Amino acid sequence: MKSKERLITIGEIAKRAKEMGILVFDIISLVMDLKLADEVFELNLEELKIADNQNFSHDIIGIQNHIDREDKSFSDNFLPRFSR
Repeated sequence: MKSKERLITIGEIAKRAKEMGILVFDIISLVMDLKLADEVFELNLEELKIADNQNFSHDIIGIQNHIDREDKSFSDNFLPRFSR
């Protein structure tokens, strides 16, 4: 998947998270968090986008709760279910 396509998919994932009411901050923050998570974990974005609500929520909430934006890492050995 090309970079532009990945960004579009991240936007679609963030929109779904907003509709589900699982944003910790705002949609822009989630997009930035997902971009970093994708860099770190090589997310399978297409599978995440269509995941059932439980698995989708696990990854979205986990990414938001375990991200350290200052040093661009994730705490507590968090690993998204949709990482490669």
